[in-house]
Amino acid sequence: MLSYRHAFHAGNHADVLKHLVLVQLTRYLGQKDKPFSYIDTHAGAGLYALDSGYAVKLAEYKNGIGRLWERNDLPPPLADYVAIVRKANPERKLHVYPGSPYIASATMREQDRLRLFELHSKDARLLQEQFAERGAGSGKRVIVEAGDGFAGLKALLPPPSRRALVLIDPSYEEKHDYERVFHALKEALARFPGGTCALWYPQLTRLDAHELPQRLKRLSAKSWLHVALRVSTPSKDGFGMHGSGMFVLNPPWTLHAILQETMPYLAALLAADAGAGFTLEQSAP
Repeated sequence: MLSYRHAFHAGNHADVLKHLVLVQLTRYLGQKDKPFSYIDTHAGAGLYALDSGYAVKLAEYKNGIGRLWERNDLPPPLADYVAIVRKANPERKLHVYPGSPYIASATMREQDRLRLFELHSKDARLLQEQFAERGAGSGKRVIVEAGDGFAGLKALLPPPSRRALVLIDPSYEEKHDYERVFHALKEALARFPGGTCALWYPQLTRLDAHELPQRLKRLSAKSWLHVALRVSTPSKDGFGMHGSGMFVLNPPWTLHAILQETMPYLAALLAADAGAGFTLEQSAP
């Protein structure tokens, strides 16, 4: 949806979960010498101002990254993620929040490649400019395309290196996004059975959101991991997002143990009421 701007929600509890998992995925893939590709179907604008513009209106970051920012007792996986956010804020004050492309790039090597899709032309242009300013967007390492990431994904799998991480996280403001993500993952598995694909989804009272994880479990992946963070009790009127989840196809074997140790801390820290909690499950080969 072209009216959707992630800047309204940057740094919220959903971003914290998504980027905690993303860091673990890219760190794992970077352990082998062979390069890998990071493909982001809904890349956004790159960096988001938290003290001006869209983010100020809702200030969702205060109950997300804001609760982690000053902590000195973070479990190592969370500390790793927060260190990347701090690097984007050299003055040690929380002024901006880095989006998924920035987070991924910060953990990747020179030989790895980023392919970033963003349908909103203004956000795509901002993303290109930010990588150019950092000197990371030259050559073939980072390619930003203003277009439909679902369509672009088909042409990129399998990648030449046969190693890739795909991140899919649309806004879900359009109902058919639930069908599109399901079929995108199904086709990704058919084209690249061993590839790692990570899908973010919102926890809402609507049936589509509730059923999505169960549908994904029936895909033909060799293994999967599902982690969800619930920060509050679902509202009685049915509005609002009370949590979010990440569903990973072909996850690293280390990921479950890392999240098993980290999620109790994170759920307690970001809880808004007694309905907070988390889900962690997997199917391993």
